[in-house]
Amino acid sequence: MAADNPRGAMFRVIVPNQHSRVTFVELFFDLVFVFAVTQISHTLLHHFTPLGALHVAVLFLAVWWVWVFTAWVTNWLNPELTPVRLLLFAMMLGGLVLSTTIPTAFEGRGLWFAIAYATMQVGRTAFWLLATPPHRTAVRHNAIRILTWLSISAVLWIAGGLAEGNTRLWLWIAAVAWEYVSPAARFWVPMLGFSSVEAWAVEGGHMAERCSLFVIIALGEAIVVNGATFAELEWTASNILAFVSALSCAVVMWWIYFHKGAEAGAERISKSSESGRLARLAYTYLHMPIIAGIILTAVSDELVLKHPSGHSDIRTIISTIGGPLVFLVGTILFKLAIRGFLQLSHGVGIVLLLVLWWFAAGLSPLWLSVATTVIMIVVAVWESLSLGSQVEEA
Repeated sequence: MAADNPRGAMFRVIVPNQHSRVTFVELFFDLVFVFAVTQISHTLLHHFTPLGALHVAVLFLAVWWVWVFTAWVTNWLNPELTPVRLLLFAMMLGGLVLSTTIPTAFEGRGLWFAIAYATMQVGRTAFWLLATPPHRTAVRHNAIRILTWLSISAVLWIAGGLAEGNTRLWLWIAAVAWEYVSPAARFWVPMLGFSSVEAWAVEGGHMAERCSLFVIIALGEAIVVNGATFAELEWTASNILAFVSALSCAVVMWWIYFHKGAEAGAERISKSSESGRLARLAYTYLHMPIIAGIILTAVSDELVLKHPSGHSDIRTIISTIGGPLVFLVGTILFKLAIRGFLQLSHGVGIVLLLVLWWFAAGLSPLWLSVATTVIMIVVAVWESLSLGSQVEEA
């Protein structure tokens, strides 16, 4: 997409059949979102009510959206160039403000959250527009479309920050809905119409790696929470087993995503003639439930580690079963998008988790955690064996 760049342009130079690596500055930028993921999981843990969960869902959708949009822009621009690096450093500052306000975004610091989010979204897109050479008309028009949509949502975010209570919630829900609909609507605006598939072309290997790294961020945050919580507890047999179960579940989630899925996704999008369309579906939308499932599982791990015995309450049931369930729904849809068929092992795992939900209230948090981990292990082993036999037959 950037092979015709004039000297001094800030776009990547795409070399055919060569994967653009993720740069160190992109990895540095991602560190902010380790903190953001931690803030989201802790906020849900301390506000685990229907309204609190809705608040956290809105905040999570915002965090994911600002990150994934930045991943798109740095797929087109070259982060090795100083202006692009400075953009990412500025985005890090905005991301830190965004992250620190997450616990009180629906209380005293809502306006700060809204300003940080709107500034990041609009500012980054305006930078991309200014960095686009005049002769690249299709890309410039695409940037104008996106900037228009994000400017409208920015008004809703700021208005919500100025409002209070349910008014803030509804304005922010409207802002999130507006932004999530925008790619599916191909950022239609008057005069310019819809964006073209060509304008969305990406360097597929880089996009796949960026999203895979966010999965690592979420899994890493879960492991950090597990370790920190376990270190503060008395090491009883129940706590040790709960810790092993939590770590095992994180490992199995890694296996389910990375053993075959991540590599297959990178290969498919790298060879696709419509890389933008596949990136929009498989990575922009379908990675969202994968990340959400990992975060919800991290909440479960902390609950189970602190209270392994007794009957499972509704918070424990929802997080312990819901986390792996949402994760599997995301991975089965992601692998459907890249492979073209539903993974039977994942479907069976989803059914088993739903069946377990029926009996969950009668189990202790510890044994509920162990049961969900065993189901995830079955899914991972089944998929590995089935894909291994397919390779041998081929």
